[in-house]
Amino acid sequence: MSRIGRQTIEIPQGVTAEVTDGNFSVKGPKGELSRKFKKEVEVVIEDNAITFKPKSETLFAKAMWGTTASHVANMVKGVTEGYEKKLVVEGVGYKVELQGKDLVLSVGFSHQVKMPVPEGLEVKVEKNTIAISGPDKEQVGLFASKVRLVKKPEPYKGKGIRYEDEVVRRKQGKKAVA
Repeated sequence: MSRIGRQTIEIPQGVTAEVTDGNFSVKGPKGELSRKFKKEVEVVIEDNAITFKPKSETLFAKAMWGTTASHVANMVKGVTEGYEKKLVVEGVGYKVELQGKDLVLSVGFSHQVKMPVPEGLEVKVEKNTIAISGPDKEQVGLFASKVRLVKKPEPYKGKGIRYEDEVVRRKQGKKAVA
């Protein structure tokens, strides 16, 4: 039995949700999201609450029960509150700027790295922090990880791009022999 799948998800005020042919869509103040789910789990909407039922007793149906519930909960939270990831750029001469719909990173390479901001996401840049926000949790996390992969933080000086709450373990450099 899935503990996550058994829980009901309350639909907040101002949010509409509907299911058609295995396609779940939700609309709220922050945006609109839709996703197609597997046929093994039935999504039922009644009385401003969403419940889930596996259609069979197979192992796969039980596995998808909690997964579907988790995805729907993330979608409902995304259209009401939204998701945000913050990245910090550390290093001498490292800078970030927004040019139109492109994020331009100058992080120690001989060239600037231009990354187009995906549709539906909002990026804000202040000094050395990048704030990525949007209603889709997966899209926010994916773009944040792609930006971080441009220059991962290194363990000796901590230079690079890291998440705001990430702790970079520092190593000791070479010791001079006297």
